[in-house]
Amino acid sequence: MSNCTCENNDKLSHDEVMAKMDAIIKRVGTSRKVIIPLLQAIQDEFNYLPGEAIERIYEKTEIDRAQLISVSTFYSQFRHIPYGKHLIKVCAGTACHVKGANNVYDSFVRELKIEKGSITTDDQLFSIEKVACLGCCTLAPVVQIDDKIYGHVAPGKVGEVMTAFLETSEAKDDKSGKTKDYKVVGEVRLGMGSCCQASGSSDIYKELVKKSDELGIRVDIKSVGCVGVCNQVPLIDVVLEDGAVKRYPNVNASEIKEILHHHFKPGSLFKRFKNSVINRVDTYHTDTTWDNVVWKSENERTGLIDSFLSEQKHISTEGYGFLAPLDLDEYIHHQGFGSLKKVISEKTPAQVVQEVLTSGIRGRGGGGFPTGEKMKIVASADKTDKYLICNGDEGDPGAFMDRMILESYPYRVIEGMAIEAFAVGATKGIFYIRAEYPLAVQRIKRALELCKERNLIGDKILGSDFSFDISVFEGAGAFVCGEETALITSIEGDRGFPKQKPPFPAVSGLNGMPTLVNNVETLSQIPYVIRNGAAHYAETGTENSKGTKVFALAGKIKNGGLIEVPMGISLNQIIEEIGGGVEGGEKLKAVQIGGPSGGCIPAHLCDIPVDFDSFKQMGAMMGSGGLVVLSESDCMVDVARYFLSFTCEESCGKCTFCRVGIRRMLDILDRICSGQAKMEDIDKLENLAHNVKKSSLCGLGKTAPNPVLTTLKYFREEYEEHIHGLCKTGKCKDMMQYVITDDCVGCTKCAKACPVDAIAYAPYEVHDIDQEACVKCGLCVDECEFDTIKKVPVKEDVYANNN
Repeated sequence: MSNCTCENNDKLSHDEVMAKMDAIIKRVGTSRKVIIPLLQAIQDEFNYLPGEAIERIYEKTEIDRAQLISVSTFYSQFRHIPYGKHLIKVCAGTACHVKGANNVYDSFVRELKIEKGSITTDDQLFSIEKVACLGCCTLAPVVQIDDKIYGHVAPGKVGEVMTAFLETSEAKDDKSGKTKDYKVVGEVRLGMGSCCQASGSSDIYKELVKKSDELGIRVDIKSVGCVGVCNQVPLIDVVLEDGAVKRYPNVNASEIKEILHHHFKPGSLFKRFKNSVINRVDTYHTDTTWDNVVWKSENERTGLIDSFLSEQKHISTEGYGFLAPLDLDEYIHHQGFGSLKKVISEKTPAQVVQEVLTSGIRGRGGGGFPTGEKMKIVASADKTDKYLICNGDEGDPGAFMDRMILESYPYRVIEGMAIEAFAVGATKGIFYIRAEYPLAVQRIKRALELCKERNLIGDKILGSDFSFDISVFEGAGAFVCGEETALITSIEGDRGFPKQKPPFPAVSGLNGMPTLVNNVETLSQIPYVIRNGAAHYAETGTENSKGTKVFALAGKIKNGGLIEVPMGISLNQIIEEIGGGVEGGEKLKAVQIGGPSGGCIPAHLCDIPVDFDSFKQMGAMMGSGGLVVLSESDCMVDVARYFLSFTCEESCGKCTFCRVGIRRMLDILDRICSGQAKMEDIDKLENLAHNVKKSSLCGLGKTAPNPVLTTLKYFREEYEEHIHGLCKTGKCKDMMQYVITDDCVGCTKCAKACPVDAIAYAPYEVHDIDQEACVKCGLCVDECEFDTIKKVPVKEDVYANNN
């Protein structure tokens, strides 16, 4: 029997399980290297890894018990116990954390009545888990139920989310007929990235189809990629016959008919008359027509978006707002694959490498190593087999740049890979993409199929002697696999353990062969460099940081989204001019940049330019590009603890300083955040952080202390306040409690909102909170209209001193 804690799948007979397993093994393969895709296929089929299915792997493949248990327990994607029919994933990324993700998770657990120690409802309908990041940071807090994403989920709205999901899952597709054939009178562009769809763009698409048919209007409804300004979606652009574009942000389904009717004439005289009468009646009887977004002024509709775009420069996101992600003809029409044709027909591999070197582009995945130098090393290797890997394992909480680029501009990344492969002599390429990004995986796979049909990848590309094929490998949920040697180890079918460097992958990588590993954003900029020339590219940016950088702007910001800015712009410009400032009228406290590997830059230093060197001097790093804005209501000690808990969980455990050192640092932070630490613990924490940074094997361990060190450097007084029992923001729950003042009017709204009945229902009396029962979810504060519920320190002497 298997040593795994798997349980048999009781819904299928043994013979049925064996038949399914044999089919999966036949499709995926039997070698040790296919263990991850094999386990993924099994889990897709059975919803977990049944014990008898695992036994079949031992019988039919080269995979042994040690390898399977080692791999299946290392990657968080794999489940050894049955889950419910539906899986709820509560995002615990940075942006979601600072906006109350833990309270949202607790609310789901209470709503579903899941017992302590369990993750599944008694009826086996739902299971729940926290995930590192769903990549929809501008919609924080975010929850995904099966394939449906919900944004801005408040703890008090969990019941509504569950109801909406169940209604959607039970609804049947509308098959009411085909759209009639009318003359095409214009185009409507609709953003259909993951954030757009989470905000309702799919419903808008259906409504566009439905209402255009009702009006007898035929418009081309064009699904485009990420529109960047995520808090303004669903967003549609109406393109008229003369090419003029009218933009409508934050549209809802009820406004679609009026927008179409405003810009296009109905297809027949009868329909014109009919809709004219109906609209006139609607105007008299309701206010909805007058409130329609179509009647707002151009500046009112688009002023915010114009400001959001004003300081941006599109290179990785070239084609923003109009390129359909999978329309290959359109991409080619806008000079797509022109750079690949240019290098194949006009340049030698050495010339391409030199062009990239001259441009000054540096890797956008974190460390900022010169891209051309890495290419030069691989190109000089005297080996027959060489590999090129696109690192799309974007695991940083608070980052979603790679997801957006892969979903919106798949051909650009493919073209960048092909150009680099030509330059270094690689014949095989691999997209390594997080499994948590299903839309990105789907679009890349389809884009590769279409490129192969056109001979843009594969054998003898464009009739030349250059051959280069690309496959897709889905990651299985390990943040450490963002490190290139761990990523390669994962592809080879093992735990994602980083390796000592040197040798670097450029010398000895996948299967011991020279391997060029580049980030998604880096690859997306290569076609631009080749098409426009190195000198033109180098005109943008600073002396040592050329070009642009794509950021995921999220957190306490008014206008978050995907932005692409020239290197050298200041953080303040990004926050104020692009992001519109801190939301809710709060003051800027800090900017957390670079995810768990980065650091927290205080508000008074946010006039520094965005480049690799400036961030390094501040004790932070560019990272992949997550940029989370923190306000005065955020606790910097809690932020440091959050990131350290993440890296502690994600540490592969290979080296002692990372495995044990980060754990000990987290223990100290837990004591500080619970009011149980001593002043000397701050010095211990700092010393530990420096030692872990110096002695860890890979980038995860070496950079994990950065959030702690930067918060100690710039916000040390907050650590000292915590030692004395005070968390001014109230984010550290063990140090605060809610109390109701004597100004309470006894309206009972807080009592009705409390999920654990910690407030007695006593109309017209001053309410009181049972501190033993209170779970500190804050729903009572949200409901109180009289501001009579306050956060106060638990320690009475601290409370007295601060009042």
